[in-house]
Amino acid sequence: MLPVDEALPALQHALTARTSAVLEAPPGAGKTTRVPLALLEAPWMDGRKIVMLEPRRLAARAAAQYMARSLGESVGDTIGYRMRGDTRVSRRTRIEVVTEGVLARLLASDRALEEYALVIFDEFHERSLHADLGLALTLDTQQHLRESLRILVMSATLDGDAVATLLSPGRAAPVVRSAGRLFPVETHHRPPRAGERLEASVARTVREALSENMGDLLVFLPGAAEQRRVASRLAGDDVLTTAHATVHTLHGAMPLAAQDAALAPAPRGSRKIVLATSVAETSLTIEGVQVVIDAGLARLPRYEHRVGLTRLETVRVSRASADQRRGRAGRTAPGVCYRLWDVHEEFGFQVRTRPEILDADLSALALQLANAGVHDPDVLQWLDAPRAGPFAGARELLAQLGALDSDGRITAHGTRMAALPLAPRLAHLLLVAEERGHARLGAEIAALLEERDIMRSESGPPPADLRLRVEIIRRPSADRAAGGGVDREGATRIRQIAAQLERRAHDASEQVGSTADAGDLHHAGALLALAFPDRVARRRRGTDPRFLLHSGAGAALPRHDALASEEWLAIAELDGVPPEYKVLRASPMTFDEVLGQFALQIVREERVAWHDASRSVRGTRRRTLGAIVIDESAVTDLDAAAVRDVLLAQIAIEGVATLPWGDAAVAVRQRLSFVHANDRSWPDVSDATLVSSLAHWLGPHVTNMRRWSDLERLDWSDLLLSLLSWDRRGVLDRLAPSHLTVPSGSRIAIDYADVTSPALAVKLQEVFGWTTTPMLLDNRVPLTLHLLSPAQRPVQVTRDLAGFWRTSYFDVRKELRGRYPRHPWPDDPLTATPSSRVKPR
Repeated sequence: MLPVDEALPALQHALTARTSAVLEAPPGAGKTTRVPLALLEAPWMDGRKIVMLEPRRLAARAAAQYMARSLGESVGDTIGYRMRGDTRVSRRTRIEVVTEGVLARLLASDRALEEYALVIFDEFHERSLHADLGLALTLDTQQHLRESLRILVMSATLDGDAVATLLSPGRAAPVVRSAGRLFPVETHHRPPRAGERLEASVARTVREALSENMGDLLVFLPGAAEQRRVASRLAGDDVLTTAHATVHTLHGAMPLAAQDAALAPAPRGSRKIVLATSVAETSLTIEGVQVVIDAGLARLPRYEHRVGLTRLETVRVSRASADQRRGRAGRTAPGVCYRLWDVHEEFGFQVRTRPEILDADLSALALQLANAGVHDPDVLQWLDAPRAGPFAGARELLAQLGALDSDGRITAHGTRMAALPLAPRLAHLLLVAEERGHARLGAEIAALLEERDIMRSESGPPPADLRLRVEIIRRPSADRAAGGGVDREGATRIRQIAAQLERRAHDASEQVGSTADAGDLHHAGALLALAFPDRVARRRRGTDPRFLLHSGAGAALPRHDALASEEWLAIAELDGVPPEYKVLRASPMTFDEVLGQFALQIVREERVAWHDASRSVRGTRRRTLGAIVIDESAVTDLDAAAVRDVLLAQIAIEGVATLPWGDAAVAVRQRLSFVHANDRSWPDVSDATLVSSLAHWLGPHVTNMRRWSDLERLDWSDLLLSLLSWDRRGVLDRLAPSHLTVPSGSRIAIDYADVTSPALAVKLQEVFGWTTTPMLLDNRVPLTLHLLSPAQRPVQVTRDLAGFWRTSYFDVRKELRGRYPRHPWPDDPLTATPSSRVKPR
């Protein structure tokens, strides 16, 4: 008897009384395999079937096999499953375990789900994109087409009340809770030592756990690469030999036989070490595990809309995931969990894993919604609705692929895409490849890109050329020439998937299994560009193999890669971070293929723009594909208005302070600034105002100019004065004269640099006889006098000349007359004769 059995009567009652329910049951309670069987003969089933959505393929297959064994049957009888590339159902099947987009495709073929009485969403706490989409569509079906359709959401760690409200907003759906059965788990923290790599830390902890504990070990690692490195470190280890322990790996892309070996109990007298990814957190039961070693990491998809790229990012697990992993050690007996981090780090862990719908590529979701006739996702019910920006971007991509028409409705091509078990990009590739007569090549490329890369290299990235992988799929012996390791089991699996996809793409049986002409590989780049038009790239100028993508992003290849010298690439997979990604998988394209395939996207334009190197306006005629310039040539017959606008725009960018004003124009501008500061009716000649009005005061005078040096021909003083009427020019000379004649007869320029305090620098002897300070602006602003010594050094700065003569002058006279005896230093400066000269010898 399993713990969930105690909750089954309450669950049966809840689904009899209501059409929706939530079941909360911890890992190991048995909900995945017991609940569907317990509900199969409920009166409301009425002979219909149960469909259960399982987020992971490995768990779906294992659950179906376990339920079938419990009935003494084979998979495909009462219990079956549907997943990409593998379906085991028959007319007798009553429970179907499905994965990924299968439920959405079932809804597309039968919107009311007439064959099914109950839809179960298992492990809903993982919040996969397909689970959120499937629940939203199923709720819509229940509300508008079949009120009798039952919905059950099952989870181990989830806010059940929030889901219950979503299932039935007016009156929350019942929540049934199972206590579960978990033996005590002793937890140890083993953070890595200083400078220790992850695989070394894991291997060290495995040895410790084997020596100190009984039972099998389950080790959580972020991905297959880490699994290989840890397995390599443990190979031939004395501790493992003594413990009779064997190492198994477990991830979703493994062959079925290897998955079964990892899940099966260890032979009597031996122990098992299972190196697993997050796939083993829930649903799966691995017999004999009493020790869990958790690296605390997971590899999650993160979508970058700018380059249409989903990257797998290694992140810290959430607290809920860490607790799930630890619980795997206490399923059948008391256990031990080793956590490879410091206990204090847990305070920084997220409480729950972030829902995939918030970070994922939404193109598949948008396509399935369009296929269901849903144009606005807000009409459906979501725990977390798709974000508006990424969803709009997904619809733009679908329109570019021909899946949506100009009104945003699904096309016939889009309907065919939605029926295929592929991401929209690859579905489009496969269908167009069929139309072009390259169905097999299209299927091989799609299968290769749907699965993990079959090429391995520990010393660096494997060759990027996708054609090499196609050759390996077609001719297994080609892996010896691949220049690196090849996952032969993965290649076999991809070969099988490609054959299935080819059958789905067309009915030409004579092509299935046939030997394709090796020469068709030169179409690989063009087919790849169908799926990734935003990742067509052109090699940049220079010696390094660096490329510019259609989207504007940059990408690079190692110099030794065979594709490094290619001019054009269609890129399928990138890695790394901006501003320059690494090309992982790609194929070359010819220039003619680019021109032919993207004829409607190539923009032809005549462009008038600023050229920094020559400091001039230049015209070019060019063709562009997104951010890529295909070719360009010079244009000499330019539109005068366009040239003027570009020149003015460049002046605005660089600022009016960089213009070749000249001293005279600077002085006029300062005078205008002075009068404007005291009277706002005068024009404002500040940098900001002049920039904003360039077209008005400067535009008419630069119509025939192209070079910055042409600006030196302008009379900038006259340009500024043209802002004034003729009568106001005379007023300017009165209010703010450019020069002032002093008593000696000298005509000296006034400095207006400080609009609050215009200044006159004059030798002291030249102003004898001035009794008061000169005034500006119709006697409203006193002039600041900088009185200079015969050596032109300031001896006094004043606005009160009369006061200076009465007081400070005599101190200055006493100090300087001995130093400058040939200059006059009269006792009475008010009656003395001003002079700019020295006394005669």
